[in-house]
Amino acid sequence: MSEQSFASIWDAIEDTPAEAENMKLRSALMIALKQHVARAGLNQTQAAKLFGVTQPRVSDLLRGKINLFGLDTLVNMAVAAGLHVEMRVLEAA
Repeated sequence: MSEQSFASIWDAIEDTPAEAENMKLRSALMIALKQHVARAGLNQTQAAKLFGVTQPRVSDLLRGKINLFGLDTLVNMAVAAGLHVEMRVLEAA
């Protein structure tokens, strides 16, 4: 059995490079949103109002249910919270 090395957990568990890249972006946005909630000391109801979503959606976010969120939704939530989202595109290694 040979040992494989991956740059990211997503590279190891996703079926395609495209799916892995999508998950990397989604996870980075979710982490940033969770950190924003913690820094601001918001409860779920306050965060929901700020993000323009329901409290159960914030609960899903804080519990890390990444499969329930698309990139568009996460970007919209970040912008609603007053965060600036940037993306870099690089040549594949």
